[in-house]
Amino acid sequence: MRSKKYLKSKAQIENKKTYSLEEGIELVKKTSATKFDGTIELHLRLGIDPKKGEEQIRGTIVLPNTFGKSKIVAAFVDSTKEDEAKAAGADIVGSEELIDEIAKTQKINFDVAVALPSMMPKLAKIAKILGPKGLMPNPKTETVGPNIKKIIEELKKGKLAFKNDDGGNIHIAVGKVSFETAKTLANLQTVIEIIKKIKPPTSKGTYIKNATLTSTMGPAVKIQVV
Repeated sequence: MRSKKYLKSKAQIENKKTYSLEEGIELVKKTSATKFDGTIELHLRLGIDPKKGEEQIRGTIVLPNTFGKSKIVAAFVDSTKEDEAKAAGADIVGSEELIDEIAKTQKINFDVAVALPSMMPKLAKIAKILGPKGLMPNPKTETVGPNIKKIIEELKKGKLAFKNDDGGNIHIAVGKVSFETAKTLANLQTVIEIIKKIKPPTSKGTYIKNATLTSTMGPAVKIQVV
Protein backbone atom coordinates (compact mmCIF):
# COMPACT_ATOMS: atom_id res chain seq x y z
CA MET A 1 0.00 0.00 0.00
CA ARG A 2 1.36 3.41 -1.00
CA SER A 3 1.99 6.11 1.61
CA LYS A 4 -0.01 9.34 1.71
CA LYS A 5 3.16 11.24 0.81
CA TYR A 6 3.67 9.11 -2.32
CA LEU A 7 0.03 9.46 -3.40
CA LYS A 8 0.21 13.23 -2.90
CA SER A 9 3.33 13.35 -5.09
CA LYS A 10 1.77 11.17 -7.77
CA ALA A 11 -1.31 13.42 -7.89
CA GLN A 12 0.90 16.18 -9.31
CA ILE A 13 1.65 14.08 -12.41
CA GLU A 14 -0.77 13.85 -15.33
CA ASN A 15 -1.01 10.13 -16.12
CA LYS A 16 -1.64 10.51 -19.84
CA LYS A 17 0.85 13.31 -20.42
CA THR A 18 4.32 12.81 -21.86
CA TYR A 19 6.65 15.52 -20.58
CA SER A 20 9.72 17.07 -22.19
CA LEU A 21 13.06 16.01 -20.72
CA GLU A 22 13.46 19.24 -18.76
CA GLU A 23 9.84 19.19 -17.53
CA GLY A 24 10.26 15.57 -16.49
CA ILE A 25 13.38 16.31 -14.45
CA GLU A 26 11.74 19.25 -12.70
CA LEU A 27 8.66 17.17 -11.88
CA VAL A 28 10.70 14.26 -10.55
CA LYS A 29 12.61 16.64 -8.28
CA LYS A 30 9.37 18.25 -7.14
CA THR A 31 7.68 14.94 -6.34
CA SER A 32 10.64 13.31 -4.59
CA ALA A 33 9.19 11.81 -1.40
CA THR A 34 12.37 11.00 0.56
CA LYS A 35 14.11 12.98 3.27
CA PHE A 36 17.51 12.02 1.84
CA ASP A 37 18.94 13.12 -1.50
CA GLY A 38 17.30 10.66 -3.89
CA THR A 39 18.77 9.35 -7.12
CA ILE A 40 17.08 10.15 -10.43
CA GLU A 41 16.87 7.15 -12.75
CA LEU A 42 15.98 6.74 -16.42
CA HIS A 43 13.97 3.64 -17.33
CA LEU A 44 13.67 2.63 -20.98
CA ARG A 45 11.50 -0.14 -22.45
CA LEU A 46 13.15 -1.18 -25.69
CA GLY A 47 11.83 -2.92 -28.78
CA ILE A 48 14.35 -5.73 -28.62
CA ASP A 49 14.18 -9.48 -28.09
CA PRO A 50 16.36 -10.01 -25.00
CA LYS A 51 16.53 -13.74 -25.78
CA LYS A 52 18.52 -13.03 -28.94
CA GLY A 53 22.22 -12.50 -28.39
CA GLU A 54 22.51 -10.05 -31.28
CA GLU A 55 19.86 -7.82 -29.70
CA GLN A 56 21.43 -7.60 -26.25
CA ILE A 57 22.09 -4.00 -25.22
CA ARG A 58 25.14 -3.40 -23.06
CA GLY A 59 27.90 -0.87 -22.78
CA THR A 60 29.56 1.77 -20.64
CA ILE A 61 29.17 5.51 -20.38
CA VAL A 62 31.00 8.42 -18.79
CA LEU A 63 28.43 11.05 -17.87
CA PRO A 64 29.35 14.74 -18.28
CA ASN A 65 28.33 15.41 -14.65
CA THR A 66 29.32 12.91 -11.99
CA PHE A 67 27.43 12.25 -8.77
CA GLY A 68 27.60 9.90 -5.83
CA LYS A 69 30.66 8.46 -4.16
CA SER A 70 33.77 7.69 -6.18
CA LYS A 71 34.23 3.95 -6.70
CA ILE A 72 37.05 2.11 -4.94
CA VAL A 73 39.13 0.69 -7.79
CA ALA A 74 41.47 -2.30 -7.52
CA ALA A 75 44.02 -2.62 -10.32
CA PHE A 76 45.68 -5.94 -11.08
CA VAL A 77 48.87 -5.06 -12.93
CA ASP A 78 52.49 -6.21 -13.12
CA SER A 79 55.21 -4.33 -11.24
CA THR A 80 56.10 -2.13 -14.23
CA LYS A 81 52.60 -0.60 -14.28
CA GLU A 82 52.01 -0.16 -10.54
CA ASP A 83 53.10 3.48 -10.39
CA GLU A 84 51.00 4.33 -13.46
CA ALA A 85 47.92 2.71 -11.92
CA LYS A 86 48.41 4.59 -8.64
CA ALA A 87 48.90 7.90 -10.44
CA ALA A 88 45.66 7.31 -12.39
CA GLY A 89 43.76 7.02 -9.12
CA ALA A 90 43.58 3.29 -8.34
CA ASP A 91 42.95 2.74 -4.63
CA ILE A 92 44.39 -0.78 -4.48
CA VAL A 93 47.23 -1.88 -6.75
CA GLY A 94 48.96 -5.22 -6.92
CA SER A 95 49.91 -8.33 -8.83
CA GLU A 96 50.16 -11.94 -7.72
CA GLU A 97 50.62 -11.00 -4.06
CA LEU A 98 47.27 -9.19 -4.11
CA ILE A 99 45.62 -12.17 -5.80
CA ASP A 100 47.10 -14.52 -3.19
CA GLU A 101 45.86 -12.28 -0.37
CA ILE A 102 42.29 -12.29 -1.74
CA ALA A 103 42.42 -16.06 -2.28
CA LYS A 104 43.53 -16.53 1.34
CA THR A 105 41.23 -14.07 3.12
CA GLN A 106 38.34 -14.05 0.57
CA LYS A 107 37.87 -10.41 1.56
CA ILE A 108 36.92 -7.81 -1.05
CA ASN A 109 37.25 -4.13 -0.16
CA PHE A 110 36.75 -2.56 -3.58
CA ASP A 111 33.82 -1.72 -5.86
CA VAL A 112 35.38 -2.53 -9.23
CA ALA A 113 38.41 -4.47 -10.46
CA VAL A 114 40.47 -3.69 -13.54
CA ALA A 115 43.35 -5.60 -15.06
CA LEU A 116 45.94 -5.76 -17.78
CA PRO A 117 45.30 -8.60 -20.28
CA SER A 118 48.48 -10.34 -19.05
CA MET A 119 46.97 -10.63 -15.56
CA MET A 120 43.80 -12.45 -16.60
CA PRO A 121 45.24 -16.01 -16.45
CA LYS A 122 46.50 -15.28 -12.93
CA LEU A 123 43.10 -13.91 -11.87
CA ALA A 124 41.56 -17.32 -12.59
CA LYS A 125 42.71 -18.23 -9.08
CA ILE A 126 40.10 -15.90 -7.56
CA ALA A 127 37.46 -16.05 -10.30
CA LYS A 128 35.07 -17.91 -7.98
CA ILE A 129 35.39 -15.09 -5.45
CA LEU A 130 35.10 -12.15 -7.84
CA GLY A 131 32.69 -13.69 -10.35
CA PRO A 132 29.56 -14.09 -8.16
CA LYS A 133 29.89 -10.44 -7.10
CA GLY A 134 30.21 -9.24 -10.69
CA LEU A 135 33.77 -8.03 -10.05
CA MET A 136 35.73 -10.18 -12.49
CA PRO A 137 37.46 -7.89 -15.00
CA ASN A 138 35.96 -8.33 -18.44
CA PRO A 139 36.71 -6.78 -21.87
CA LYS A 140 32.94 -6.39 -22.45
CA THR A 141 32.67 -4.03 -19.48
CA GLU A 142 35.92 -2.31 -20.50
CA THR A 143 37.69 -3.28 -17.28
CA VAL A 144 40.47 -5.17 -19.10
CA GLY A 145 42.90 -3.54 -21.52
CA PRO A 146 46.46 -2.38 -22.15
CA ASN A 147 45.69 1.29 -21.40
CA ILE A 148 45.18 0.84 -17.68
CA LYS A 149 45.55 4.59 -17.04
CA LYS A 150 42.54 5.44 -19.22
CA ILE A 151 40.43 2.62 -17.73
CA ILE A 152 41.05 3.79 -14.16
CA GLU A 153 40.58 7.50 -14.88
CA GLU A 154 37.21 6.91 -16.58
CA LEU A 155 35.98 4.79 -13.67
CA LYS A 156 37.04 7.48 -11.23
CA LYS A 157 35.06 10.02 -13.27
CA GLY A 158 31.92 7.96 -12.70
CA LYS A 159 31.90 5.59 -15.67
CA LEU A 160 28.74 3.46 -15.59
CA ALA A 161 28.08 0.04 -17.07
CA PHE A 162 24.61 -0.83 -18.33
CA LYS A 163 22.80 -3.75 -19.92
CA ASN A 164 19.21 -4.73 -20.63
CA ASP A 165 17.30 -6.93 -18.21
CA ASP A 166 15.29 -10.03 -19.13
CA GLY A 167 12.33 -7.86 -20.11
CA GLY A 168 14.29 -5.72 -22.55
CA ASN A 169 14.50 -2.74 -20.19
CA ILE A 170 17.41 -0.44 -19.37
CA HIS A 171 17.78 1.30 -16.00
CA ILE A 172 20.44 4.01 -15.57
CA ALA A 173 20.99 6.59 -12.84
CA VAL A 174 21.37 10.07 -14.35
CA GLY A 175 21.54 12.41 -11.37
CA LYS A 176 20.47 13.36 -7.87
CA VAL A 177 17.42 15.30 -6.71
CA SER A 178 19.77 18.02 -5.41
CA PHE A 179 21.43 18.36 -8.82
CA GLU A 180 20.90 21.41 -10.98
CA THR A 181 18.35 20.56 -13.69
CA ALA A 182 20.85 21.50 -16.42
CA LYS A 183 23.38 18.95 -15.16
CA THR A 184 20.84 16.12 -14.98
CA LEU A 185 19.54 17.14 -18.42
CA ALA A 186 23.05 16.88 -19.91
CA ASN A 187 23.46 13.41 -18.38
CA LEU A 188 20.04 12.31 -19.60
CA GLN A 189 20.68 13.51 -23.15
CA THR A 190 24.05 11.74 -23.20
CA VAL A 191 22.49 8.43 -22.14
CA ILE A 192 19.65 8.64 -24.65
CA GLU A 193 22.06 9.46 -27.47
CA ILE A 194 24.26 6.46 -26.69
CA ILE A 195 21.32 4.06 -26.37
CA LYS A 196 20.06 5.23 -29.77
CA LYS A 197 23.50 4.77 -31.36
CA ILE A 198 23.75 1.11 -30.29
CA LYS A 199 20.35 0.07 -31.63
CA PRO A 200 20.72 -3.52 -32.92
CA PRO A 201 20.30 -3.73 -36.73
CA THR A 202 17.85 -6.63 -36.22
CA SER A 203 15.54 -4.64 -33.94
CA LYS A 204 12.31 -3.97 -35.83
CA GLY A 205 9.56 -1.44 -35.20
CA THR A 206 9.76 1.18 -32.46
CA TYR A 207 13.11 0.96 -30.67
CA ILE A 208 12.44 3.08 -27.57
CA LYS A 209 8.88 2.14 -26.69
CA ASN A 210 8.61 3.89 -23.37
CA ALA A 211 10.75 6.24 -21.30
CA THR A 212 10.20 7.32 -17.71
CA LEU A 213 12.09 9.14 -14.98
CA THR A 214 11.81 8.33 -11.29
CA SER A 215 13.43 9.46 -8.08
CA THR A 216 14.23 7.01 -5.28
CA MET A 217 10.85 5.70 -4.05
CA GLY A 218 9.12 8.42 -6.08
CA PRO A 219 6.41 8.18 -8.78
CA ALA A 220 7.25 7.69 -12.46
CA VAL A 221 7.11 10.55 -14.97
CA LYS A 222 6.73 9.66 -18.64
CA ILE A 223 9.11 11.63 -20.89
CA GLN A 224 9.33 12.25 -24.63
CA VAL A 225 12.39 10.72 -26.29
CA VAL A 226 12.58 11.86 -29.91
